[in-house]
Amino acid sequence: MVELAAAGRAPSELEREFDVTATSIRNWIRQAAIDAGKPPPGKEARSLERQELVRLRRENRRLQLERDILATDTAWFANRAEETSTPSSSS
Repeated sequence: MVELAAAGRAPSELEREFDVTATSIRNWIRQAAIDAGKPPPGKEARSLERQELVRLRRENRRLQLERDILATDTAWFANRAEETSTPSSSS
């Protein structure tokens, strides 16, 4: 049954032909994937989305850290520029 579904036959079609519920067939397909060490059908995309989300969160943290560092450095350099460019009172 799992092989027929893997070959492209719909569980509803197999249900009519073999007098087995489509839910049972889907459960067998899911269990066969688990037994083979693969994510169940439909979970592959969620797994890839989860990986992408983790990557984007990591990148977001890195960019925020870089922004904070640049803001601190900009403020420091601005203060240095003010200190060195203040006109002397002996003019």
